Amino acid sequence: MHPTLNIAVKAARKAGDIILRYHNQIDILTIENKATNDFVSEVDKAAEDAIIDELKYAFPNHSMLGEENGEILGDSRFQWIIDPLDGTTNYLHGFPQYAVSIALYENNEPTHAVVYDPFKEELFTASKGEGAYLNEQRIRTTHTNGFENTLIGTGFPFKAPQHLDAYLNMFKAIHPKVAGIRRAGSAALDLAYLAAGRLDGFWETKLNIWDIAAGVLLVKEAGGFVGDFSGRAKYLETGNVVAGNDQVFKAILKTIHPHLTADLQR
Repeated sequence: MHPTLNIAVKAARKAGDIILRYHNQIDILTIENKATNDFVSEVDKAAEDAIIDELKYAFPNHSMLGEENGEILGDSRFQWIIDPLDGTTNYLHGFPQYAVSIALYENNEPTHAVVYDPFKEELFTASKGEGAYLNEQRIRTTHTNGFENTLIGTGFPFKAPQHLDAYLNMFKAIHPKVAGIRRAGSAALDLAYLAAGRLDGFWETKLNIWDIAAGVLLVKEAGGFVGDFSGRAKYLETGNVVAGNDQVFKAILKTIHPHLTADLQR
């Protein structure tokens, strides 16, 4: 494992320990609403602080962007993008689908990524040009040809209800073409599962950069494709994401295109 990735893994495991410490004591946590349907607890904050402490010790000059702490300025060539608990709503309900997500971007390109599910003890890792791994075993996207018999991941636009009608039209267009659609509540894990061949494709609207920064590198290093709703590489800017192997990626783009509003085409 690359030394930089090894440090990110160490940080993710420390955050995972904090998350597991309280997963059976949700009733004692202080929970705040950052916005409608957007929750944060002291677990999110403590986990992010642990990650930042670990990364800052090893890379004191790097910049960082965390969901809870915002931007920490440093050398702009190196930016760590951190989601300490992707799937907070799941976590707060005892639904075991959540993860720590950490990615390093160098000159705006992802070079290292970790998505860690502490509950299932599954560690997804990738370094640019070196492939993607689950618990040190190489993973690859599936080789399905188009939509037939595929399982597709998605997420509802619960933070952007203005896109619900467009999203439902996309859903209705994709649904009859595939074997199933799953909404599990953690985009970081959805992309990791896609990289590991557990899903064949994925699409979601208006995600935050920390939701997907690590997952997109996992998908690419596993042989998959990632784009925005126009197939371009602006998904970190728009938050609109389509991912899959070559054929599923193209099939999703083609199927959702007639249902995109002007805002979702940007």
